Amino acid sequence: MSSRREESQDRAIVRIAAHLPDLIVYGDFSPERPSVDYFDGVLMFVDISGFTAMTEKFSTAMYMDRGAEQLVEILNHYISAIVEKVLIFGGDILKFAGDALLALWKVERRQLENIITVVVKCSLEIHGLFETQEAEEGLDVRVKIGLAAGHITMLVFGDETRNYFLVIGQAVEDVRLAQNMAQMNDVILSPNCWQLCDRSMIEIERIPDQRAVKVNFLKPPSTFNFDEFFTKCMTFMNYYPSGDHKNLLRLACMLESDPELEMSLQKYVMESILKQIDDKQLRGYLSELRPVTIVFVNLVFKDQDKAEVIGSAIQDACVHISSVLRVFRGQINKVFMFDKGCSFLCVFGFPGEKAPDEVTHALESAVDIFDFCSQVHKIHTVSIGVASGIVFCGIVGHSVRHEYTVIGQKVNIAARMMMYYPGIVTCDSVTYNGSNLPAYFFKELPKKVMKGVADSGPVYQCLGLNEKVMFGMAYLICSRDESYPLLGRDKEIKYFMCTMKEFLVSNCSRVLMYEGSSGYGKSQILMEIEYLAQGENHRTIAIALTKIGFHQNFYTIQILMANVLGLDACKHYKERQTNLQNKVKTLLDEKFYCLLNDLFHVQFPISREVSKMTTLKKQKQLETLFLKILEQTVKEERIIFIIDEGQFIDSASWAFMEKLIRTVPIFIIMSLSPFTDTPCVAARTIMKNRNATYVTLGALQPKDIRNKVCLDLNVRCIPKELDTYLVEGSCGIPFYCEELLKNLDHHRVLVFQPMESEEKTNMTWNNLFKNFSRPSEELKILTPNYEERSEEVCTLASGVRLKNLSPPASLKETSLVQLDSMSLSHQMLVRCAAVTGLTFTTELLFEVLPCWNMKMMIKALATLVDANVFDCFRNGKELRTALKHNAASCKVNHRSLSLRPGLGIARDEGEELHELESEVIECHVIRFCRPVMQKTAYELWLKAERRAMHLKCARFLEEDAHRCDHCRSGDFVPYHHFTVDIRLNTLDVDTIQKMAKSHGYKTEEEITFSKIETPKKSEIFSENLSPEEIREKILSFFDVIITKMKMPEEDIIPLESCQCEEIVEMVIMPLAHHFLALGENNKALYYFLEITSAYLILGDNYMAHLYLKEGERLLKMLKDDRSWSHTFEAAAFYSLKGQVCFNMGQMVLAKKMLRKALRLLNRVFPYNLISLFLHTHVEKNRHFYYADQQAQESSRPGKRRLAQLYRQTACFSLLWQIYSLNYFFHHKYYGHLAAMMQVNTALETQDDFQIIKAYLDYALHHQLAGYQGVWFKQELMAMEQIFNLPLKGMGIEIVSYVADTLGYTKLLMGHLDLAIDLGSRAHKMWALLRNPNRHYIVLCWLSKSLFLKSRNKQLIQVLGWLWDLSVTEEHIFSKAFFYFVCLDIMLYSGFVYKTFEECLEFIRQNEDNRILKFQSGILLGLYSSVAICCGLGQGLSTSVGTAGSHSSTWRPAPSPVCDSAGMAGTCEPAFLKSIRYARLQDWDSFHEFSSRAKNLVPRRTPTALYYEGISRYMEGEVLYLQKQIEGQSENAQDSGVELLKSLESLVAQNTTGPVFYPRLYHLMAYACILMGDGQNCDLFLNTALQLSETQGNVLERCWLNMSKERWYSSSERTDDCWPQTLARLPSWEKVAAGEASAQDVQKNKFLMRVNILDNPF
Repeated sequence: MSSRREESQDRAIVRIAAHLPDLIVYGDFSPERPSVDYFDGVLMFVDISGFTAMTEKFSTAMYMDRGAEQLVEILNHYISAIVEKVLIFGGDILKFAGDALLALWKVERRQLENIITVVVKCSLEIHGLFETQEAEEGLDVRVKIGLAAGHITMLVFGDETRNYFLVIGQAVEDVRLAQNMAQMNDVILSPNCWQLCDRSMIEIERIPDQRAVKVNFLKPPSTFNFDEFFTKCMTFMNYYPSGDHKNLLRLACMLESDPELEMSLQKYVMESILKQIDDKQLRGYLSELRPVTIVFVNLVFKDQDKAEVIGSAIQDACVHISSVLRVFRGQINKVFMFDKGCSFLCVFGFPGEKAPDEVTHALESAVDIFDFCSQVHKIHTVSIGVASGIVFCGIVGHSVRHEYTVIGQKVNIAARMMMYYPGIVTCDSVTYNGSNLPAYFFKELPKKVMKGVADSGPVYQCLGLNEKVMFGMAYLICSRDESYPLLGRDKEIKYFMCTMKEFLVSNCSRVLMYEGSSGYGKSQILMEIEYLAQGENHRTIAIALTKIGFHQNFYTIQILMANVLGLDACKHYKERQTNLQNKVKTLLDEKFYCLLNDLFHVQFPISREVSKMTTLKKQKQLETLFLKILEQTVKEERIIFIIDEGQFIDSASWAFMEKLIRTVPIFIIMSLSPFTDTPCVAARTIMKNRNATYVTLGALQPKDIRNKVCLDLNVRCIPKELDTYLVEGSCGIPFYCEELLKNLDHHRVLVFQPMESEEKTNMTWNNLFKNFSRPSEELKILTPNYEERSEEVCTLASGVRLKNLSPPASLKETSLVQLDSMSLSHQMLVRCAAVTGLTFTTELLFEVLPCWNMKMMIKALATLVDANVFDCFRNGKELRTALKHNAASCKVNHRSLSLRPGLGIARDEGEELHELESEVIECHVIRFCRPVMQKTAYELWLKAERRAMHLKCARFLEEDAHRCDHCRSGDFVPYHHFTVDIRLNTLDVDTIQKMAKSHGYKTEEEITFSKIETPKKSEIFSENLSPEEIREKILSFFDVIITKMKMPEEDIIPLESCQCEEIVEMVIMPLAHHFLALGENNKALYYFLEITSAYLILGDNYMAHLYLKEGERLLKMLKDDRSWSHTFEAAAFYSLKGQVCFNMGQMVLAKKMLRKALRLLNRVFPYNLISLFLHTHVEKNRHFYYADQQAQESSRPGKRRLAQLYRQTACFSLLWQIYSLNYFFHHKYYGHLAAMMQVNTALETQDDFQIIKAYLDYALHHQLAGYQGVWFKQELMAMEQIFNLPLKGMGIEIVSYVADTLGYTKLLMGHLDLAIDLGSRAHKMWALLRNPNRHYIVLCWLSKSLFLKSRNKQLIQVLGWLWDLSVTEEHIFSKAFFYFVCLDIMLYSGFVYKTFEECLEFIRQNEDNRILKFQSGILLGLYSSVAICCGLGQGLSTSVGTAGSHSSTWRPAPSPVCDSAGMAGTCEPAFLKSIRYARLQDWDSFHEFSSRAKNLVPRRTPTALYYEGISRYMEGEVLYLQKQIEGQSENAQDSGVELLKSLESLVAQNTTGPVFYPRLYHLMAYACILMGDGQNCDLFLNTALQLSETQGNVLERCWLNMSKERWYSSSERTDDCWPQTLARLPSWEKVAAGEASAQDVQKNKFLMRVNILDNPF
């Protein structure tokens, strides 16, 4: 039975009947319209308060997870309960009107007495529903009920497509009045109802001065049985369920299919609802919080009482209203009698019906309806209220009886304006501002207090679209602000300036068109052009058009000519008339003056000749006159016409302008939005004119958006997170940026506080990445009094998640317009894509699309790509490249494309789409063009549907949520998935084998192979081998490996490079967010930790920090979980957090986090010396035990234990480096213990890579600590380990890692030749293994080794490889290192490889890059190198800043022309040409960069990169000390002492590699000689020379010898010769070609220039 009922309820006729009352479903009406029916009955009017306030609350919700579905649930929870009561008591729900409903009990008149008792009982029970229920979502629901009874008239009216019905009569008026008298929880009986009821049954309370009464309760006799009474009463109800259907709420649920009846009923239902019914979609599909425009029309009749009389008037009005709305995709939602009138609730912007210019269309329709209905016979007054904003549009009610309705404050405001401002068309301020109509079409009205509306804001009367034009109000709407420069449109303005110059010196017309969509800032460009166009001998006329101009013939020319003739300033028509006579008396016969009457609103007498002229002849006569006037005018002064919103130019004006530019030299500049339809012939002709230029505006660059935000907020900088959100969300569109900012301000997301220096900032985890994006230096130049602006910075309120913010209503509306213009299938695809995320793969989309095949999806995607909804990319790398390289801000077309020769016939659209389909097939990655579209489409889903989609996505993605095949598919946090149960899908055998293999479990074949090739340890390195023999053996081993790798039959080389970054972005990140949406916080935490680990591997500390913050939030939510797996997750979190702090140079924080992680991993690190020595003793014993166990090949630990051990090794590896940084003697023991514990833990894992890494770390620790002999043994143990490895898969990578790490270690220790040998071999191996993330590191340090050895030819070759890799992989760090070495070459090697300008331009463009910004060392080195360049001499000063300019306005000169590879510049560096004009030394720019470097100095990390940077910084400080001494500064002595202390401490640190000692001792020697300490100077100089000899540091040795020779020279001191040296620096091409000898190149060094005899101390 239940299945049969479900089947019947799924029938289309039943679904349609659910939207209609029984009165219509079972009615038998005349086909004539209007038709009238009469009957008796009882009416119930239920008004439910509280929903409007709740709708407003949800419509302004901050986050996307608050929306329509919650509102639907709450609304229907209450309304369906009321509907159910009414149906149970035999009522028929006639209409839902927002949060009210009207019910009817239709009976014979003699039954009214009994039925009234039933209805009173029903009313009291409805009140009872809400007395005990707790309010949801803060909703205070109260019900007011009015009852009436008597004669009722029903009116059916409509047109051939839609029918509507009304109940009218005294009973309808009575029930409305009764409900108005009711207070909360009252039931009021109308006077007639009180007269007709059984008074003995009802206890009432009289209402003062009213005939209506209030019901207190029912008082039946003691013998009264209500159930029997009710059953008897229901026999009078024709359609009350009984018999077999008695359990049904409504008999219409069992309607049988009847095509004729179904066709009849369809006419009463909105088309969008019928589409939903046909598609069998869920009832909630159309329920949304949606921006719409409400048009409330009220008709008051001269004779209200006669249905026959008012029926024809309502019919006529309805037909006209329907026809007007249909044109602009508006719909009549409800028709009901309202306050002595008939009201039509019309809505523009229903789901699927959103159209551009909705507000304008609504006002046009309102005025049209007003004009028509005012003329309809029997209609006395027409009142219309128009309001725009977000309302709830959706289906409310019960499953068996519901209607589509709108609820919200804007509905109330429109209704109240309609009633409180009768006889006119009114609108609210939102409609007024969004109308795009001129201000003079409106009139602000005095405010009135309106019932139920706290503050409606300003109310305007719409005067109509046929008012006379007021010439003085057609100027550009925008006003130019001197303190607010036009941002990002330099090319567009420059093009205008060039065109204007050409125009002013030629005798030809020019047309310049700026095309761009709404919001691109076209009006701002024209405003700037108007300002720049002012000048002598030419006149500028600027106007702004609106949509109404398009419909008025000759309107644009009328406005322009009014300005030319000076009529715009005239206040009266007589003044205009006089002006006209003076202007045209010599050009036009007086009898034709009257031609100007309609055009310029003057009153010349109409002549007989003109009265006989046709309209066409009149227009031609006017055109001739205007041409003569303009010809005469341009002889005196040139005219520049500026037209904003040129798409609204009428066709007659286009035609005149086409003639004008052919006959009169005139300059027309216009902005226009893309034409929605094909422009007229004259417009197309102008575009094709040889003197017309069409400039297509593009998006602003990210720096311009950042500048705009800083200006709009009046702050010095903004958070990086906010910068990213606005750049991504705005898509470079200024209007989008403004709306997003307003939305953030509305939700109080932005917090403003005084700016404080980085030095004063107390470093904590929360402000560790307090990275502010600053405006560009260009903004400081463009903005007057920039330095006087606010000293505040903008930050974000605590806990705000920008990614989850709901988009502002204005942007949502734009997206809805585009979404509703699509077909239903395309809408479904976009909505499904929105759940997958901003970026997704085609495979995932195909998985979640319901019942689609691949061909359908590709075709739909191609269409949507063509419509700029999506962008498609072949892979993640292509996507990242596209995101980094922003499109140009404009595109210039000098002539129409159709005029270009050789293009042939325009291609068919179908052919283009077919090509696009072929392109989409090849693409793997899809991304929404605009994030706001993704968010808007996402919010359209209801909660249950959305959850199901997220679950579908998660199930699909989790199969690929691991490292790539190249990296053997393991976890980013090793063995992570063994510690936490996170999988949704069950594992198959293949997956288990794949995952086991990824974590080091060998197959039987691999184990056999390993055993066959394993030599005995004694055979590898015998005790009698010398170090040189061991070195040769190791190098030859690597050579054999390289040879083997190159052999194709060995199958060692992977087929593709590492894809981990793409997996993180396309799989794991979306998967984490899907689990968040599903509320699976433990699974989301797991993947956030995976993402963090991945980004640390990729070198992106900022992103690692970002996702750690997400993980931290989830950890707090899961704090009550005491399970082992959660403890491990917490340990992983703190260890990763410690790693981020370590990378950022915050060692105190890092140590704290790592200790905490170890404690959670059951491995406590000692806190005091006693515990330290005890632990050391224990660890020594463990070391011997594990070494012995390794020899016996015991079984490996379990997987969970391995996960713990891997985390422990990571913590110990960082801890020993942290302790090595400290000066206190006991810290070296802590460091030694940590290094030993790392080795022991690695030995316990029995993992080859971990053991080898631990040995190499242990060796490095001993070398840096100065322990002789021990480190050599550890390195040999690591080498013995790799000799035992099978040379496949992981084994070959470990070998490459060892060569790589040993090369780095040897560089650090100053063994440069061995570092080069190892580095070159590691380079070959990583290149063959296609691992760019390791390859670039090898090239970086190899280039440094070659640089110090002065092997310039090899150095340039390695730099070429590094550059190619950085370009191919879009790798910013390797590119930064490349330029760092280029600056070093310029400073120390004596030639130029890349010009200083190019290096400086790179820094300027990328200093805010998140990877560089949060990499300790690289920016420190770059800033310091530039500071040295500035301090060294004059040639660089003009490159950094303009001579005499403020230091903060550094801008690079244009880059020199380079060869096609972009590597070796062949022209003379530009900065050398300007040397003769420069100052001797540019200390302003030195301080600029030195201060930036100084902020990075506290980020101390024990890495070569940091010490490279700090040594450059210290060199700059020594140069500045020289300047202080020369200037006889008072604190020079103190500065020198502090500087020497800093240099000595650097040398004393364990972590400072010996390779840096020569440079540091050299600087110490120079500082000593500056301060007059010749003895120590000599000591330091000789030490540096000795170290340089030992290390083979040719570069430093040469420089030291030259310094020594100069400092101790007895010859008379000469002036500084560095500028002359700089001037003759040869380019690398000249050096390579032999045009500059190696000896001369070596002499091109800066000679530190203070003679000891001249010492001031």
